[in-house]
Amino acid sequence: MAVIHRTTVEPSMLELLTSWLPSRPWYRGGTSGPELSRVGGFRLDDPRGEVGIEFMVITDTSGAAPVPYLVPLTYRGAPLDGADGALVGTAQHGVLGQRWAYDGCHDPVLVTQLLALIGGRAEAQAQSVSDTPDTEISRSFAGTRVPEGVATTVTDHQGGTDLVMTSGASLRVRRELWADPDGGPRLPEGASGHVGGPWDMPDGTRPRGLFAVLHTEPPA
Repeated sequence: MAVIHRTTVEPSMLELLTSWLPSRPWYRGGTSGPELSRVGGFRLDDPRGEVGIEFMVITDTSGAAPVPYLVPLTYRGAPLDGADGALVGTAQHGVLGQRWAYDGCHDPVLVTQLLALIGGRAEAQAQSVSDTPDTEISRSFAGTRVPEGVATTVTDHQGGTDLVMTSGASLRVRRELWADPDGGPRLPEGASGHVGGPWDMPDGTRPRGLFAVLHTEPPA
C-alpha cells in the first residue's frame, strides 16, 4: 500500500497547478489566475510501488462562482519517457527527493490502475491516510471484462480528456465537475462503467459526481 509521508513538498502541488491549469483547454477561469484549494480526491496503488497515483479535486474561486476540477496526477522519481508535454512540474519532496509530477491521463500506470478500479480489481485509497480504503468512491462495470492495454490517443478538450484504448474502448475523464442529480450516479447513454465520488464546496455542501466514464463499444 502507498505510504503517505508527513513532510514538505516545495513547491506545493497547488502552486504547480496554479501555473499549469490556465494552459488546459478545459479550464474556464478568468485572466487573473487561479485561486485554488484542495477539496477532495483519492489515491490508487501502483502494484510495483514505484509511481504515486492521486486523483485530486481542486476548487478555483477566482471567478464569479467556484468551479471544481478533477486533476489526475502521477508522481515519479525520474522523468517519464515521451511525456514532456504532460509534465505539470517538478518538486522537492522532504523524504523522496526530487519528484516529477505528470498529468496522469498521459501516464500508462495511472490509466491501467483506473481501469482496474472500474473493473473491481483495484481499490480506491484514502487521499491523506496510509493503508486506508476510501469507501466514498463509487465504481461500476456492466460487462464481462474491463479492457486492458494502453491509450493510443489522449485528447484534451472543453468537455474533459478522452482516452482511446488499443481495444477501441474509450475512457472520458471529467475535468470540470458537477453534481449528479438525486445523488447519482447517472451514467451517459451507452456507458459501461464509471468512477465517481464527493468533494467539498466553499458553501459547506458536499456534492457527488462522475469522475470517469468508460465506453467499451465505440460510439455508433
